[in-house]
Amino acid sequence: MTTTHLTDKKFSDFALHESLLQGLNEAGFEFCTPIQAETLPHALVGKDVAGQAQTGTGKTMAFLLAAYQHLLAKEPDTERKKNQPRVLILAPTRELAIQIEKDASVIGRHTGLKLGLVYGGTGYDTQRKMLENGVDILVGTPGRLIDYFKQGLYKLDRLDVLIMDEADRMFDMGFIKDIRFLLHRMTAPADRLSMLFSATLSHRVEELAYEHMNDPVEVKIESETVTADKITQIVYHPGNEEKLPLLVGLLNHHKPTRTLIFVNMKWVAEKIYNGLRANGFKAGIISGDVPQLKRERLLQEFKDDKISILVATDVAARGLHIPAVSHVINYDLPQDAEDYVHRIGRTARAGASGDAISFACEDTAYFLMDIEEYIGKPIPPGRIEPEMLATLKPSSSTSRNRPDSRRENKDRYNKPRDGQHTGPRSGDRDKRRSGPPSTTNQKPAAASNERKNDDRKNDDSGSKRSNAAEVVQVETPVSPSTKDIPSIRRGKDGPPAIG
Repeated sequence: MTTTHLTDKKFSDFALHESLLQGLNEAGFEFCTPIQAETLPHALVGKDVAGQAQTGTGKTMAFLLAAYQHLLAKEPDTERKKNQPRVLILAPTRELAIQIEKDASVIGRHTGLKLGLVYGGTGYDTQRKMLENGVDILVGTPGRLIDYFKQGLYKLDRLDVLIMDEADRMFDMGFIKDIRFLLHRMTAPADRLSMLFSATLSHRVEELAYEHMNDPVEVKIESETVTADKITQIVYHPGNEEKLPLLVGLLNHHKPTRTLIFVNMKWVAEKIYNGLRANGFKAGIISGDVPQLKRERLLQEFKDDKISILVATDVAARGLHIPAVSHVINYDLPQDAEDYVHRIGRTARAGASGDAISFACEDTAYFLMDIEEYIGKPIPPGRIEPEMLATLKPSSSTSRNRPDSRRENKDRYNKPRDGQHTGPRSGDRDKRRSGPPSTTNQKPAAASNERKNDDRKNDDSGSKRSNAAEVVQVETPVSPSTKDIPSIRRGKDGPPAIG
C-alpha cells in the first residue's frame, strides 16, 4: 500500500491526550490524511466543523480524535447521570455504525471511556441493558436511537459532542425527520461541539449544518476527479444473457484477491451467488433480507479471506471500510450516479490502487451517460472477446431466482389444502373426462349450492379461500381435443354453472 495520500502533518504535532497518542501508535497511525490535517486544528479548539472529502480518506478518524480529546480535556458535569451520554454519533446504516464503534475502540482503548453501540435488526434487549448501565460515547442509527429515547432509557440534555456522519446519505434514506427529532432534544448548539462529515456537502446538508451547529467552519478537500485517482475503470456492454458468463470469465482471468459485486435487486444477487458457488467460487451475499448477525459474520469472513467474493445490494456501498478490496464489479449500473462513486469507492482506499468493472447491459446502459457526466469523464469501454465468456456449470437454484419462476413457485405453493373445495369435485372432473354431463341439472346444481355454502363458511372465518375458488373454477382447455370439456358460464348471482 502506498502512502502518497498522507500529509507531512503528524498526529503527535497536535496537543492530543497521551492515551490517544498511545492508541494511535499501537494501531500504526502516524501521519494525517488531508481531511484530518485540515479539520483537527479547528475541532481540537472547540470550533464546529462541516467537512467534505472523498470516501476512504479518513473522516472517521478525524471526528473520533476530536470527540475523545474534547471529553478528556473537559471535566464531566457533576450532575450528569449514567443515562446521559456525553457524545452521540449518528450513522445512516448499521454497517457504518458498527465500523465507527470498532475504530473508536481501537484508538480509545486507553482512555477509560465507555462505548455503546445501538442499531436495529438484532440485540434489542442487550442494547437496552447497555444503555441502562450507562455509556460515555453512544454510536447508533436514527431509528433504534429514537426508539430507546422515547422509552426514556437515555437523555441528551448533557451532551458535549454531536457527530453526524454521511449526512447526505441520511437525507437520501429519509432519516432527516428522525435527525431533527433528536437535535431538538439536545443541548444548545453553543454548549456542545458539533461535527458533520459527508462525501458531499449539498445545499440541504449545509442548511442542516447552519440550523443546528454553531457557526461551523467548512472544510472541503477538493480533488481533480470525483472518483479516486488510483481506480482503473472500465465498462463492458454485454447482453443480458452474457452477463453471468462474462462475470465468471473476468474472475477467472483477473483472479482478484477480494471482490465486491454490486447489483440493484435482491433476486439478482441470489442468482449470481448461486451461479458463483456452482462454478467453484467462495462467495457470500448481503442484502436487506439477510439477518443482521449473518451480515456481520459474512463481512468478517470477507475481511478474514474465508470468502473472496461478496455480492451486495447498495446496503454495503456506503461507509464500510473493508481493507484491500482489489476489484469492484457493477453487475448492474446504479440508477443514481452518486451511488456509482460510493460503490467503486470501496476499492483504492487509503492510497491503494484498485479496479472498477461495470456492465452496461440492456437494462442499465442508459444510466451510463449520467454517471459519466457526474464523474466528469467517460469510462473507457472494454471489448468482449469470445474467450472471455466462460462456460458455466449449471446451478440447481438458478431457475428459482428468475422472476417468472418465482411466480410459478408462488402459484405452486398456493395450492388448496386438503378438504378445501376450490373447484368441481373429483367425481365431477371424472365425469367430464368420460363424456358430457347428464342433461339433468340436479347434481351440478347441488354441487354448486354446496360450494356456495363452503364459500360462505370461508368468508365468515376471514379466509381468502373464496377468492382462490373463483379463479380455479374457470377452466381453460389446454389440449387440442376440447369437445369433451363442457362449456362454463357464470350466473349473475351465483357460482359458475355447467351446461
